[in-house]
Amino acid sequence: MSINTSVMANGLRVASDSMDTVETVSVGLWIEVGSRHESVEVNGVTHLLEHMAFKGTERRDARAIAEEIEAVGGHLNAYTTRESTAYYAKMLKDNLELAVDIIADIVQNSIFDPQELTRERAVIIQEINQAQDTPDDVVFDNFQAGAYPNQALGRPVMGSARLIRDLSREVIIEYMQDHYNAPGMILAAAGHVEHGQLLALAESAFSNLPSRGENSHPSSRYVGGESREEREIEQAHLLLGFEGIAIDRPDFYTLSVLSSLFGGGMSSRLFQEARENHGLVYNIYSFLSCYMDGGLFGIYANTGEKEVEALMSLLCREIEKVQRDVTSEEVNRSRAQLKASILMSLESTFARCEQLARQIMVFGRPLPIAEIIEKVEAVDAAAVMRLAGRIFGGTPTQAALGPLSGVKRYDKMTEKLG
Repeated sequence: MSINTSVMANGLRVASDSMDTVETVSVGLWIEVGSRHESVEVNGVTHLLEHMAFKGTERRDARAIAEEIEAVGGHLNAYTTRESTAYYAKMLKDNLELAVDIIADIVQNSIFDPQELTRERAVIIQEINQAQDTPDDVVFDNFQAGAYPNQALGRPVMGSARLIRDLSREVIIEYMQDHYNAPGMILAAAGHVEHGQLLALAESAFSNLPSRGENSHPSSRYVGGESREEREIEQAHLLLGFEGIAIDRPDFYTLSVLSSLFGGGMSSRLFQEARENHGLVYNIYSFLSCYMDGGLFGIYANTGEKEVEALMSLLCREIEKVQRDVTSEEVNRSRAQLKASILMSLESTFARCEQLARQIMVFGRPLPIAEIIEKVEAVDAAAVMRLAGRIFGGTPTQAALGPLSGVKRYDKMTEKLG
């Protein structure tokens, strides 16, 4: 295994993670532009652009894009997050050139055919409507909006049906021209790949990308607050969260251990107390959403209307307890879970490819596995309790959807947590 990086003349970063024992390779282009780079008027354009990239270029129509990669047994896909967009492929090692060519083609030569745009708008509106019919999707969007109100980071990645209908071809092209620039991109590959070959393919396929400066966005500002949405459904969906930390902060692995022991698995405190000991929920967990300049620590649960009040009281008790009482046994178990997750991900070419791109995006360099494991091993019970006090001592964000008669009002919840 060897990791190599290069920077092209136009600023495009090229990185490879060589795995000689596999017969496949994953390759992708990660672009430092997501929904947080959008103005409120064009919320959803990053995601729409990602969809439209597959709908035809000057050299290939939409069907040819799909058929060429699948003709060699490969897989092509993309995703959009709040901070980045990725176009990626997985294929046999001999087909790397084809995958790089297709990715380069769709991000540089898309024609945004008006008929295809009309159809894709309709597809995304269906996707938005489907999410609106899914209670946990809605409550997560409401939670994000409550944590970051009136900010791009608080708006949904897909945008709204109204905005998607109004996004014109000209707006999409202008957005792509403004944000798809070489210094804000990373071409990463992992698997059976030679760095020299990948760099040569990149030089051939991406040398015409503009070398304008990196993409920028407004700094995030955590606020917190409450969102309540009554719906006549069987269960209440609850989210309780606090301001977290940025992904590059020294306490990131301490926070990861805290999340794991608090609500990260079947042995976690929340699972054991809320489900196993009291039978209040089927589903409960904690999670981290870490961004370049901030983040969220959240707790999600869904339960029946009659169980809501007891569940919220239990959450408050557990939040108070974890700030003063964490055992070495819990920390050791959570560290082991985190290390295993990190090391198991090394068996996937795509996971390694994605991880490599993300590390370069955040830290400016690949992180050696030994360095990551050392940081996980350094976490102890005292550090977890100290960070728990800092996180849970902040202003909460509460979002609830469903039958809400038993859901404590925000001021009462804040008082109980305080």
